[in-house]
Amino acid sequence: MLSVMSRPPFPPFDETTAAQKVQAAEDAWNTRDPEKVALAYTEDSVWRNRDQHVVGRAEIVKFLTSKWERELDYALRKELWGFRGNRIAVRFQYESHDASGQWFRSYGNELWEFSDDGLMRRREASINDLPINEQDRRIFGPRPEEERGKSFPLF
Repeated sequence: MLSVMSRPPFPPFDETTAAQKVQAAEDAWNTRDPEKVALAYTEDSVWRNRDQHVVGRAEIVKFLTSKWERELDYALRKELWGFRGNRIAVRFQYESHDASGQWFRSYGNELWEFSDDGLMRRREASINDLPINEQDRRIFGPRPEEERGKSFPLF
């Protein structure tokens, strides 16, 4: 059962707190634990992810469970793109492979809106996938401490 909680830092965001929120999201998603990730969202959070619409924590858990059953060895990098008030814009890249062993690098942008208690109440994600060879991978597991706060190259 998912519990209700607040999630600092709280809006309005400044550059430091927005960057903290982005890194916390990256860290959580790299656990590939749907229950843990869902706790960062309001009970009635609304998502658009590619062409799918998801509403509420229970659907978020279901969506992420299915996602990480298909996107194997998922590893993500997020970067703060902009912020204002209770909103943050993020660019990201992640790599994963499917059951056949085909690797992909997925590029995208997300728009986030937060409630006063620091939980995300809206997430809109646009994502493009690029098939890659395994030897072209650049993302291997969670971000090492020495890479935190650094920009990740587009190519």
